[in-house]
Amino acid sequence: MTDHLPITLAGAELWLLGDKAIHWPAQQALLIADVHFGKAAAYRKLGQPVPHGSTETNLARLDALLARYPSRRIVFLGDFLHAPESHAPATLAALAEWRQAHAALQMTLIRGNHDRRAGDPPAELDIEVVAEPLLLGPFALQHEPHSHPSHHVLAGHLHPVHRLRGRGRLSLRLPCFQIGERVSVLPAFGTFTGGMDVAAAPGTRLYLVGDGGVWALPGEGSAGGDAGDGDAVVVE
Repeated sequence: MTDHLPITLAGAELWLLGDKAIHWPAQQALLIADVHFGKAAAYRKLGQPVPHGSTETNLARLDALLARYPSRRIVFLGDFLHAPESHAPATLAALAEWRQAHAALQMTLIRGNHDRRAGDPPAELDIEVVAEPLLLGPFALQHEPHSHPSHHVLAGHLHPVHRLRGRGRLSLRLPCFQIGERVSVLPAFGTFTGGMDVAAAPGTRLYLVGDGGVWALPGEGSAGGDAGDGDAVVVE
């Protein structure tokens, strides 16, 4: 297990990160799906007793990734804000302070279904908002995991997780990257998100994340075998 796993996808090197993101070295970019900022605040406004601190936790994780993987750009693959109620003053203040700390960083949001309901981020966050797909190199960056006629799709939306089963009723449910032949899906980055169970299938490889690490599901590595630390996995 390693904190990042290089793979080659559509001819490009991508690093699958143990903190549920992708680093694209050639573009010096971080790809982040489904943060759902302000989800806890939205639930509290509806009277649900959910804990505080998810926004600060997610921002601290982003800071750690930016410190470890120097980047010129972040692309959010949809669902930046969770709901209209996510425009809570405390949430927006935390986002504004974080944005000021990264003023030189280009940020792009590909509008997702929750963004359409929540509304775009405030203009002072200086986040470019675009409709899908955003074509960049060999990839169509999207929120919805629909195929593209000419580019390999990197998307979010589904929050994929895989259940590892042990003896008896013992099981462990972990977020995962779902890497397909034409469409690949990132796990949800946000700490306060659910997940959709996915299973290994022909033409799809699963890479599990947990405890800050990422590894290939046994039997789901490259055509040449499982990856070790620092090995590149080719999944053309």
